[in-house]
Amino acid sequence: MKANDIRVNHVLHHQNGLWVVLKTMHTQPGKGGAYMQVEMKNIKDGTKLNVRFRSAETVEKAHIENVELPYLYMDGQNIYVMDLQSYEQIIVPSMLLSDEALKFLGEGIRLSIQIYEGVPVTAALPERLEVEIEDCEPTVRGQTASSSYKPAILKNGVKILVPQFIKKGEKIVIRTEGMEYVEKVQ
Repeated sequence: MKANDIRVNHVLHHQNGLWVVLKTMHTQPGKGGAYMQVEMKNIKDGTKLNVRFRSAETVEKAHIENVELPYLYMDGQNIYVMDLQSYEQIIVPSMLLSDEALKFLGEGIRLSIQIYEGVPVTAALPERLEVEIEDCEPTVRGQTASSSYKPAILKNGVKILVPQFIKKGEKIVIRTEGMEYVEKVQ
């Protein structure tokens, strides 16, 4: 594929290894040709690499199987998910998720997993999750109409910022990528 088509979470063959794309930035300088600045992480050893690909350059994208599988349990080093067709347990290394993302694992969570030649290479939480507020500061009178945010602690211990009108015990929807408040559950 063309370098311009590289996106976050693509898995590329590069320097005799598999690399997952973490960030991309298309740059078109005043002089010279346009290029893609790509930050990648090696799937095997976790090393990071920044590479510039010219826009016309071609890169080899790995043929990845994308699956969404339900979470079963975790034993410290590994996460176990269920293949719903064969009912086999698939072992996913816990290092594929951030420490903060690991705190959201629980009953009902379905992980998006990319599999290359039978081996999980990336894992991600659903884009949005419904969570409960464990604790937050009380609403300050007169600030409910403003767009100010206050700190809150979720049931799993993760700290996020929520609008002033959110109270302890309420359920909210968050965006998992940036751990940001989206909306209150009605």
